[in-house]
This record gives sequence, structure tokens and C-alpha cells, in this order.
Amino acid sequence: MKGIILAGGLGTRLYPITKVVSKQILPLFDKPMIYYPLSVLMLAEIREILIISTPRDIPLFEELFGSGSWLGMEFKYKAQESPRGLADAFIVGEDFIGKENCALVLGDNVFFGRGFSRILKGTRNRVEEAGGAAIFGYRVKNPSSYGVVEFDENGKALSIEEKPVCPKSHYAVPGLYFYDNRVIDIAKKVSPSERGEIEITSVNKAYLDLGRLSVEIMGRGMAWLDTGTCDGLLEAANFIEAIQKRQGMYVSCIEEIAFSKGWISREDLLRMAQGHKSDYGVYLKYIAGNLSAL
Repeated sequence: MKGIILAGGLGTRLYPITKVVSKQILPLFDKPMIYYPLSVLMLAEIREILIISTPRDIPLFEELFGSGSWLGMEFKYKAQESPRGLADAFIVGEDFIGKENCALVLGDNVFFGRGFSRILKGTRNRVEEAGGAAIFGYRVKNPSSYGVVEFDENGKALSIEEKPVCPKSHYAVPGLYFYDNRVIDIAKKVSPSERGEIEITSVNKAYLDLGRLSVEIMGRGMAWLDTGTCDGLLEAANFIEAIQKRQGMYVSCIEEIAFSKGWISREDLLRMAQGHKSDYGVYLKYIAGNLSAL
């Protein structure tokens, strides 16, 4: 399975901060925002990644990650000439996806919670083995701001609506999706919405109509954080700071994940640590000497 991070858009809700830089490059406490969605794909054991962004911002991501070999991964980059909706990622990334299945995560989504790695690997395996699509449901107070999924009494998805005025449930669909290879053709057939975008909700509806959509509920122990506004950015940073200082373990440390999965060696990790004159470098040294005992 291959992974796509959609890091495009203009970030206008964060203006003037994002007038000259992608919001996914902005610091979220102690690391670039894009580290957080990248860590999700890594935890799902996806090693081939396509980053889709604006022509202006692609060079920034190329400088940040390069080929990805330093993480034991492979990174590719593709420009989205204009914001055409989330589902456009599968059209832009068609050559990258090829004949494989894929996962899509939005570049400004942050997830954290107990058992999340197990959920990710289980979801990936289910799509790899049985095909179809898998999305998630997360209970929110204000569902009208999101895509909303409706369930029957047995937990089966009945409908999905994009930003409904009268939501049929309180379960929003976060920006994390797993699809079989049919998603490319399905995305190509989606008609643009009234706002001129190829909506991801339309793709999910297509799988629902085929009877091939599963929805995993994220329980109360999971955190899904919004970083699209200045308030959300600050709240997410404060959350991450509190977790890291309380537990002594970092959230979404991509070097740690790569090391724990055996994609890079202890020597690789120590070499990276030497290039960081910060607490982040100290943490990498700690992980190099203690991960097996954690």
C-alpha cells in the first residue's frame, strides 16, 4: 500500500502567517506540522509516500524530506496546480499509486491515542486483503462543519453527507482514508460540487453504494485535533507539549518510528541526533539507547 499526504491549499484561515509558507511547514510545538500525518502513515507501515502541495511549496517539502532514504522510506512530490478538492489527490497521484491500494491523510490532521497503531495496521490489512474502502468516525460537538456519517443500530454506515445543515449524527469523518485501487477511477467520475471541488465525501458515497465501505469508530480515548485556525494551532501545540512533558515520550517522532520498525539503524539515529542542537536531538539519543526497554 502507498500513502499520500495532501498538503496543498492556501491556508487562508491562518493568514497572514501562511501568506508565504505552507501551513504544513509551520511548527506544531517542536516539529513541523506535516510530521504528524506522516507518522500516521508510518505507523500503518507505509513506506512509499507522495506529498502533494502547491507549486510554491513543493521545494520546501523536498528540502525537508529529500528522497526519504534517511528514514528508510521513499518520498515523491507532485504539485497540485489549484485547489480542486481532496479527491483530486487520487487523480494527481495516479502514476504514483499505479496498481496498488492507497491511504490518504490530510497534512493538517493530528491523531493521538492508545491503540492507534493497532487500529491503523488492522485497517490497512483489511483493505489490502478484502478491498473496498475504510474511513473513520469521530464524535464531535459541531458536526455541521464536517463530513458526517450516519449509522444504524448495528453500527453499519447508512449515509454520508458533506457539512449538512441538519446532521444525522455527531460522527465526523476525519482526514484519514484507506482505499483499494478503484479509488482512481471513482475519483475521475466524481462531478465537482457547487463549490467546484471533487469532494472526498462523494468518493466515500460511491463505496457505500457498492456496499464496500467500512467505518471504524474512534473512541473517547482518541484525540483528533484541528490545526486549521490560529486557536486550533495553539491548542494542538499545548496538547502535544503536555503529553510530551508528562510522559517523557514524544508525539509523532518520525525518526523514532523508523527506528522502532527497523527501517534505520541505531547508528543512523545517533547520526541524526548529532545534527540537532535541541531537546529533539537529546530525545533521539535517549531513544537510541532505551527504545528496547520502553
